[in-house]
Amino acid sequence: MNTKVTIAGVTLNNPVMTASGTFGSGMEYSDFVDLNRLGAVVTKGVASVPWPGNPTPRVAETYGGMLNAIGLQNPGIDVFVERDIPFLQKYDTKIIVNVCGKTVEDYLEVVERLGEESVDMLEINVSCPNVKEGAIAFGQRPDSLYDITSQVKKKARQPVIMKLSPNVTDIAEMARAAEAAGADALSMINTITGMKIDIHKRKFALANRTGGLSGPAIKPVAVRMVYQAAHAVQIPIIGMGGIANAEDAIEFLLAGASAVAVGAMNFVNPYTTVEVAEGIETYMERYGIENVTELIGAVEE
Repeated sequence: MNTKVTIAGVTLNNPVMTASGTFGSGMEYSDFVDLNRLGAVVTKGVASVPWPGNPTPRVAETYGGMLNAIGLQNPGIDVFVERDIPFLQKYDTKIIVNVCGKTVEDYLEVVERLGEESVDMLEINVSCPNVKEGAIAFGQRPDSLYDITSQVKKKARQPVIMKLSPNVTDIAEMARAAEAAGADALSMINTITGMKIDIHKRKFALANRTGGLSGPAIKPVAVRMVYQAAHAVQIPIIGMGGIANAEDAIEFLLAGASAVAVGAMNFVNPYTTVEVAEGIETYMERYGIENVTELIGAVEE
């Protein structure tokens, strides 16, 4: 069986990777997971300077998922380059760096710095607030998404994956905007904006009031959006959102994703990524599938 997939010229040993923000930068999970078994490790968001994140409480459990308002806490690009990249280079897995920022300039600073490093791809998180435009997320307006994608592509030396926000009216329109601006691939979906209130304290469960909903509860929405985007663009899609097992991952592949990422379930079961990869192989054996790429977009219309 051949489990390799190629995204924007980068070949992964299998289609399973981690979702940004749920796996640290690999080191944190390396005692539980053999990183060599993963197609890629997608790091936590990296900014040009250290970010402290939001005030606590910033995580809350929900039915079938969780809300988080971490606020992209990270130690900044200097620490990441000195500590995390050398660690990941010891493994036979691809390195995808998630890039975050508050302005276009913030993103470009990190993208240019990473151009000098041995990383395989960049995932641009366009759910961060665009401060210069009144805190409107880059990923919620086609023109803003097009602008930041095109500017990043001019500076990037690695393939660029644009991580799309699901908090939009038409995901296909957003996917087309990113593709038109030169994106090499898409990853989707990011978290869905949600809220939880403690009825006994009569207070918001999160200090930020709202947070990003992830986990199995959002999977049907994510599968639908991946399917719509796959029919709207020609570039590869990395599907994510509520993947808990191999069956979930295969759904995304059949819907049109070329690879998948495991997110919230890493907190529930740290072995999920490897179990998903092994489960895909078992499925291929069961149905006589020689190449995992045969599954991509193979749902019968």
